[in-house]
Amino acid sequence: MAVDADGAFRAYHPDDQPGLDSLGHAGRSGHWWALATDTGKPSGEPVVQRDADPAPGYYVSMTSLFDPNNPDETDPRRFVDAASIAYIVLPPAGFKHAKLGDFATVINLRNGKVAGAILADQSAAKLKMGEGSIALADALDIDSNPRTGGVDQGIAYVVYPGSGNGEPRPSDRIASISRRRFRQWGGMQKLHSCLR
Repeated sequence: MAVDADGAFRAYHPDDQPGLDSLGHAGRSGHWWALATDTGKPSGEPVVQRDADPAPGYYVSMTSLFDPNNPDETDPRRFVDAASIAYIVLPPAGFKHAKLGDFATVINLRNGKVAGAILADQSAAKLKMGEGSIALADALDIDSNPRTGGVDQGIAYVVYPGSGNGEPRPSDRIASISRRRFRQWGGMQKLHSCLR
């Protein structure tokens, strides 16, 4: 599981080093895929948070899942905060089955930790399954540093297609709904049977 900082208020900074993650993971000049821009297009100039925003001086980092009730595309609060919300990221192939806002359960097979999550972002087509937010990594007791953390193996993902409403949810709702879905699916017993 690679650790994703997208949506976190301090995810990316114009000077790179202060950001939680490397600016290269947000795109490059003329092609920004993880930053809000002044034109709303990848070719625009990245928007820097202002004094009234949560992290002045940092870029506004986006997730594919956003709050539809907040029409301001330059408001960092519109997106899913990787530092406080447990979420997963799927490559485009995963969206043949699931959609943004669906729930998931993620299991660290090395230590038995289980965490509920929401599907909040889409990765590049060439990337395989296996990205989670900073908050998800913390919940699974994995090094949550987006630059150096993550784990190469031992993580299982159970995604519940059609379980969400296409909108972000608070962390307590994500946890409770995912817990219920995992129990209905068959829990750890079913997971172990799938992994045999």
